[in-house]
Amino acid sequence: MKVLVVGAGVGGLTTAIALRQRGFDVEVFDAAPAMRVTGGGLGIASNATKVLTALGIDLTKAGIGRVCERFDLCTASGKPLRALPLKSIADELGSPVVNVRRCDLVTLLRESLAGTPIHDGVQVVRYTRTGTGVTITCADGRTESGDVLVGADGIRSVVRAQAAGPEPVNEHGYVCWIATVPFTHPRLVPGGAVHYWGNGQRFGLIDIGDGDAYWWGTKNAGPGDTRLWTGVKEEILRCLDGWAPEVREVVAATPAADIVSVPAQDRTFLESWGDGPVTLVGDAAHPMLTSLSQGAGSAIEDGYTLAHHLAAGGVPVAALRRYEAARRDRARWLVTASRRLSRMEQIENPVAARLRNLALRHLPMSLVRRQNIAPMRFELPV
Repeated sequence: MKVLVVGAGVGGLTTAIALRQRGFDVEVFDAAPAMRVTGGGLGIASNATKVLTALGIDLTKAGIGRVCERFDLCTASGKPLRALPLKSIADELGSPVVNVRRCDLVTLLRESLAGTPIHDGVQVVRYTRTGTGVTITCADGRTESGDVLVGADGIRSVVRAQAAGPEPVNEHGYVCWIATVPFTHPRLVPGGAVHYWGNGQRFGLIDIGDGDAYWWGTKNAGPGDTRLWTGVKEEILRCLDGWAPEVREVVAATPAADIVSVPAQDRTFLESWGDGPVTLVGDAAHPMLTSLSQGAGSAIEDGYTLAHHLAAGGVPVAALRRYEAARRDRARWLVTASRRLSRMEQIENPVAARLRNLALRHLPMSLVRRQNIAPMRFELPV
């Protein structure tokens, strides 16, 4: 069986790895002319590192990223709010949480696919179902046929658009700034992550190893406020006036050209991911906000589960529908939970934000643990 994968991000590459290990013929197509080397990092939670290990990919042994051993929540000024039991949760689940530079993870996944064709700079514009499978047509006129097509081409997926029809992207009213930079600070301990919560603003500072840090910031803004949605470094620093010193220092240390600005977006949950021999994974199927740090992790789960169901045999179309049925409830829950947490995190009213912080500080540890472990529980399909 030949499988065509559109998209060479984390989800598409993981899908290709899982399929190839089960003996499928795979080709990957990506519209970008080359792998992006700038941008931010990713939190690869225990559910995703468990899947990667099952695929023979051990992030710690590969020497990329840093195992997260401490996670602190603070106010904007740096006053401690809560320490999250992330390490003990990872120990219980048997797989670490690893914070990585996105491009390092993509590079590792590509290396794991050595020998599998990855066509960069090839934009797929449509697919056509045939009697024996599916044919894709690219912008340059080339075509390729296979038995199955997997859309892993992100929130603005061309494959999804054809399978599901036109639909709007949901805007959630805030902008995200992300970057990675060489940075050390006493507040950022080895293997540490610190999140700072303000009023309608947040900031994250994460150790990704080798003296590098991944940082991200958010700011509430109206969709029409293009200044905030595309803010430059000086505007970001003005938004962070009065925040903890290490927050301003890491932004100041980052070259302006290395800061990526993206709006907070997702889509209305899609109940049907497939069209005959076509299916979706990752952000193409269920884009979610970043609050749970499960966008990449859920895509990794998708790829593994899809390969499992195709390898189980039977008619490919039926296997794709089994895959979608197996993933739908969990993906819907992650999308919904990410939105719910995002609303709480981005509270702008000062009184409501103080009440939020007070509740967080005094929440029973058993409840904190239960809320944080739930997204990271995943059983490999057998």
